[in-house]
Amino acid sequence: MTNPFVRKMERHVRLAPEDRAALDGLARQHVRPVAPRQDIVGQHDDPYHTHLILDGWACRYRQFPDGRRAIVSLLLPGDLCDPGVTRRARMDHAIGALTSVTVACIAPDQIGAAVRARPALEECLWLEMRDTTALQREWIASVGRRTAIERLAHLFCELYLRLARVGLADGNTIPMPVTQPDLADALGQTSVHINRTLKALRGAGLIALRGRRLTIHDLDGLMKRSLFDPAYLHLA
Repeated sequence: MTNPFVRKMERHVRLAPEDRAALDGLARQHVRPVAPRQDIVGQHDDPYHTHLILDGWACRYRQFPDGRRAIVSLLLPGDLCDPGVTRRARMDHAIGALTSVTVACIAPDQIGAAVRARPALEECLWLEMRDTTALQREWIASVGRRTAIERLAHLFCELYLRLARVGLADGNTIPMPVTQPDLADALGQTSVHINRTLKALRGAGLIALRGRRLTIHDLDGLMKRSLFDPAYLHLA
């Protein structure tokens, strides 16, 4: 399986063949499948491994005692679910599979040995922490201040650019396996509101959503509609 984390990091770090081999090695030692709607790491767990998404979609989420769920980020191929787990802390959130997911489970001592042998890998891990923090800031800004249609349009722009970065966009089309309830939990809205917003974006000729595939007809228009500034994604 191609390591999407390598594809992502090569946009930022000049990796020697030995660096790429080391990252591939980390991702191949302990690989496991996770079924849709199952937790990769549970809320309140004390995990030992860092998990790398190799295939499929997952999310970070908080579950409230009354059953409500808040999705606080979407995790795509190439994302480290829990880059800070090497410091061993009880989880204040869960990491759950939205689709069938393949994850690499990487132990802290494996990461430490790889970083000591290949210093470029430390920069890769630092950049992943930076990008994770930037994504969280943008999600907070969206839920806090963007309108309903801006939130959904902004999320579609983000997902398109993140998937394109690791070679998972087909022209202007990307997979969209999440459900309307998932989108509602991610954007702080109801499923009914998400349905209305999707109709508005379709009606404006900006997107089409068919068969779990999202086609963006006018990316510039979608960015303008959502006040999207891609700087936080550090694509350059």
